[in-house]
Amino acid sequence: MAGVLYVVATPIGNLEDITLRALRVLKEVDLIAAEDTRHTRKLLAHYGITTPLTSYYDQIEARKAPVLLAELQAGKAIALVSDAGTPGVADPGYRLVKGAVAAGIPVVPIPGPSALLALLSIGGLPVDRFVFEGFLPAKSSRRQKALQRLRHEERTLVFFEAPHRLAAMLADLQRICGDRQVVVGRELTKMFEEVVRGTVSEVRAWLQDREVKGEVVLLVAGREAGEADVEELPLADEIQQLTAEGLSLKEVAHIVSERRGISKRDVYAAGIGVKHGEAAGR
Repeated sequence: MAGVLYVVATPIGNLEDITLRALRVLKEVDLIAAEDTRHTRKLLAHYGITTPLTSYYDQIEARKAPVLLAELQAGKAIALVSDAGTPGVADPGYRLVKGAVAAGIPVVPIPGPSALLALLSIGGLPVDRFVFEGFLPAKSSRRQKALQRLRHEERTLVFFEAPHRLAAMLADLQRICGDRQVVVGRELTKMFEEVVRGTVSEVRAWLQDREVKGEVVLLVAGREAGEADVEELPLADEIQQLTAEGLSLKEVAHIVSERRGISKRDVYAAGIGVKHGEAAGR
């Protein structure tokens, strides 16, 4: 008889934020598949749980999932946990869950903490409808392209962001979507928890000369009905900005053509003109 895969939510900071059911399951299963065994071992030690651990992180997920599926098919009960929050939400877990479902193995949710839901619950923005986008691309040009796709979205937007990229993300957000209301949640449920609310420009001013540390969740108000589009940069300025980031003219043509709905050939020709103008200016 096949075993059971339990998807167990664990605290995002405060170790008291774990359910009685989660503790029982973690004690009773045969094995715990953890994103970081060192991190999870601290949680288990806090509650006196001695269940064996095995690693299950992004870089090994593709080859480790079949191994765990074989264990499940052999009748073992396995708990899947991430470093914090709910597994599979911007964390490893998709391949294992998908494989278990395909193999007819029961997959049981053990719900609990989630950073995005924690901030949504206290953010003060509409939460009847929202869109979770996880982490946007680290490179500004690609991040701007993603924001262009989302700028007409009327639902509240939810992002995860690395602390060292928060200022750049907000700068791109203001340029593409305008000066909307945002909420930044940092280190939620932890000792240095901080929640900042305001317009994008207000939060950017607050960030001046601050070093942001820890886990960051960002809420962005959706587009309001009748809201005017943010004025686009002149084409030449946009081309200059992207080439200054190290992109080739071919890459710039691809990005700008999709962003503006014009042909790559026209963007490329404009880029040649910009380059010739820069050369003449020297």
